[in-house]
Amino acid sequence: MNDKVGSKTVLSYLYVCPTNKRKMMVLTDPEFESSVLISADEGASFQKYRLTFYILSLLFHPSEEDWALAYSHDHKLYSSVDFGRKWQLVHEHVTPNRFYWSVLGLDKEPDLVHMEAHTPDGNVQYVTCRAHMCTDANRDYPFSGYIDISSLVVQDDYIFIQVPTSGRATYYVSHKRDQFIQIKLPKYSLPKDLHIVSTDEKQVFAAVQEWNQNDTYNLYLSDTRGIYFTLAMENVRTTRSQGGNQMLDLYEVAGIKGMLIANRRQDNQVKTYITYNKGRDWRLLQAPTADLDGNDIHCILPFCSLHLQLQMSENPYLSGTISTKSSAPGIIVATGNIGSELSYNNVGMFVSSDAGNSWRQIFEEEHNIWFLDKGGALVAVKQPSVPTRHLWVSFDEGRQWTQHSFSTVPLFVDGVLVEAGADNQIMTFFGHFSHRSEWQLIKIDYKSIFSRKCTEEDYQTWHLHNQGEPCVMGQKQIYMKRRPGNYCMLGKDYSRILSAESCICRAHDFECDYGYERGADGTCRSAFWFNPSTVSTSCSTGQNYLNSTGYRKVVLNNCTKGVKELYTARKQQCPNRPPKGLQLTTKDRKLTANLGLNVTFLVNLDQGDSLRTNIQLDFGDGTAVSYSNLSWTEEGIKHVYKSAGIFRVSALAENTLGYDTTSLYLHVTCPVEHVQLLAPFVVIRNKEVNITAAVLPPHPRTVTYFWWLDNNTEPLVTLDGSVSYTFSSEGVHSVTVQVSAANAIIQDTKTIVVREFFKSLLLSFSPNLDEFNPDIPEWRQDVARVIKKALLQVSDFPEDQLLVAVFPGVPTAAELFLLPHKNQSESKKKMEEELEQVSDVIVNALNQNLVEFELKPGVRVIVYNTQLTLAPLVDSNPRHSSSAMLMLLSVVFLGLAVFLIYKFKRKIPWINIYAEVNQEKEQEMIGSVGQGQATPKITLSEFSTSKELMDKDLDARVQRGVGVACGGVGVACESIREIPNCTSV
Repeated sequence: MNDKVGSKTVLSYLYVCPTNKRKMMVLTDPEFESSVLISADEGASFQKYRLTFYILSLLFHPSEEDWALAYSHDHKLYSSVDFGRKWQLVHEHVTPNRFYWSVLGLDKEPDLVHMEAHTPDGNVQYVTCRAHMCTDANRDYPFSGYIDISSLVVQDDYIFIQVPTSGRATYYVSHKRDQFIQIKLPKYSLPKDLHIVSTDEKQVFAAVQEWNQNDTYNLYLSDTRGIYFTLAMENVRTTRSQGGNQMLDLYEVAGIKGMLIANRRQDNQVKTYITYNKGRDWRLLQAPTADLDGNDIHCILPFCSLHLQLQMSENPYLSGTISTKSSAPGIIVATGNIGSELSYNNVGMFVSSDAGNSWRQIFEEEHNIWFLDKGGALVAVKQPSVPTRHLWVSFDEGRQWTQHSFSTVPLFVDGVLVEAGADNQIMTFFGHFSHRSEWQLIKIDYKSIFSRKCTEEDYQTWHLHNQGEPCVMGQKQIYMKRRPGNYCMLGKDYSRILSAESCICRAHDFECDYGYERGADGTCRSAFWFNPSTVSTSCSTGQNYLNSTGYRKVVLNNCTKGVKELYTARKQQCPNRPPKGLQLTTKDRKLTANLGLNVTFLVNLDQGDSLRTNIQLDFGDGTAVSYSNLSWTEEGIKHVYKSAGIFRVSALAENTLGYDTTSLYLHVTCPVEHVQLLAPFVVIRNKEVNITAAVLPPHPRTVTYFWWLDNNTEPLVTLDGSVSYTFSSEGVHSVTVQVSAANAIIQDTKTIVVREFFKSLLLSFSPNLDEFNPDIPEWRQDVARVIKKALLQVSDFPEDQLLVAVFPGVPTAAELFLLPHKNQSESKKKMEEELEQVSDVIVNALNQNLVEFELKPGVRVIVYNTQLTLAPLVDSNPRHSSSAMLMLLSVVFLGLAVFLIYKFKRKIPWINIYAEVNQEKEQEMIGSVGQGQATPKITLSEFSTSKELMDKDLDARVQRGVGVACGGVGVACESIREIPNCTSV
């Protein structure tokens, strides 16, 4: 071709137009020149055009053969409408591989381009515009906020983006170009990573690596809109490819919808499972009954089964470890092994002719398998690591193989290209004779192995089934297959599916809906974090909504009647409800804004009629707005602040049945971060309480703390992460802390219950709860609600007088508070007696292991009493309690013991005292590690050697011992304060 492109031209890459195979683009090597060579006649002639940029990649339009996008080395995107002869700049600073052509039938303009572009300040936005007129005025931003880099995916009916939100990944989806809606995974999946597996069957398959996973992913399936995801399989294995990419061990069988094969890690073993209904049900693979020599194989489920390798080949001209073809439904060829788990030893090649119901072994060594003649024949070649002169062909779905020689010298086969079409039965082998030899190309015309074209007598019917069950994905499907052993060629217009008859709907045609989990008995129950009674705010009085039954039909399942009406969501009338769960955020989820720029506020309701709820928003700078209903605020409420500072922005939602309020504190000029507020859950009125803010990562001496206590309009500003405060009135009080550090603002809010007196009890749990503890506030709130519900079942104590608070960290622990009721007519003594009676009932139930709850199907958690006895009654009056008196007596006895030691101190060898002091120092050091301090051991030279100094040292130890004892009285000393100057006794 030198005479056509120039003898000195160095070529780097060749592209063939996917919609017109006669058109080609060849790029020159940019180290020598930047040009493109264009051919419209399959390379018979070329035209050369100079470029002003270096092309890294090309993307052809899916239908217009002359349209193409080119990505340059300097992150610019260009477009051409004349097959590369002229190029026009579309956009600068585009993310690599994050640009897409329009999707036919969804985008209005065929030349629309979707792309991910960077702003001058380093943020990333989703941008669309027309390829030949992408000016600033013509660009659109379908998602107005910023997105994470390399997160834009445009695929079939869906567009996906990821948004940075407080350190957690938040994903949004647009279905058929509707507005973006946040993807709803189960509440505590907390994804570290998410990959879109497929979108081609009117739903989304997503692989999610959750907070507690490292080398496995969970497989989730969505509804048709791609919003609500439910779990299909846990712990799907991943492997690393040669290029370093993480590959999911999941294979979608071609030709049969809803059929998947996956490798799952369970109990440190990897096993292969198969599903026929999109993950609703999974089962192990039945191993062959005999080996290649006809010997019986004794492999009994579930202890032994067939396991398959599911890696796709990185070389597009090799088949990989598993092969199927849509024109040959039911035929699966794969590399695998027989045993208790997946292994890479003693592997062989296996084939199934009935869609995975039964399997046969075909080779003892690994082979690459290709389908010939639309799947009518199979061809096998040994792996590239072994040179060969032969190929094997089977016409009876792998039962018998005939050998054919294609080379006189053994060839390392690096790839095979199988040409499609009924009139061109040609395979092209390429490889090398040795590692030093040049490439070899061998073309094989396999038309001669067919004796004739197939007629009707050459076909037979085949019924798709699942272990004898004829209904697969809600229908009975009958296929036409060539009779095994007939050496005839399939016709060009050959149709594989003979008939498909709908089945009566049964339970296995339905999967669990969002928020529901499948129990051991197969029924779907609401998850502990999900409230089934929650109704969308878009549901207005007089309208209807779909109330889930806990089930949803498997997408593309074609069953009819039967239990369909029983399991399908029911249409119900929207109830009248007061506003509840009012939420106020900024659109970019930050608590900061730049002076003079628009700030967009979003107002949302968890419950309430959005069309009959008035919304008022006070921006905190003397201006406010009001809306007659929530629907007017869907696009957000914009406001520009004209002065810098901290503004309390408050929202009020109100209708005829009630109201709800919320607020946030906006910092104009600083960005956002994260903080955790540590405060007691219940405190005594008029008693000083310590409140601490823990910041991660720590910023010593560079953090400013803003404390919003009660309903104060001005914050308490400190440089210390701890404040003391006294609540003067009973009730529920709100405390908010905001932290400013390095141009970042974060906040956390806690509620504190204030009472005259209360009782408390520390709770612990069976160890299985720790396995499901992600250690986040939302999880602790939901679990506390479940624990409270379990405690109420063993006592008749009013719900509003019982409070459960789960502590951060693991092992999981909690504290139970028993609060007196607000009936002022009863005497305090009587209320104290009631608390004592209720506490005895609860302690008795806890000691008998009668308090438990179900975290998820099959996981029951037992609640224990951490202390042997309930903590003493705590109140604000200086009166004695029996528990406090017992503790005081223990102090007296300890004091006597210390006195005896002091009396006979001269009899104690000094070296023993030195060892004891060092032991005490070690304990102090251990106790202070969590506070960032360390107490080193004292040396013998540092120890007082004179008798007088020794006496003083021992005196100090005695005093410290009494101090520790006083600290041991705990609540009696600190809360009741009935021992004056306890720590200095």
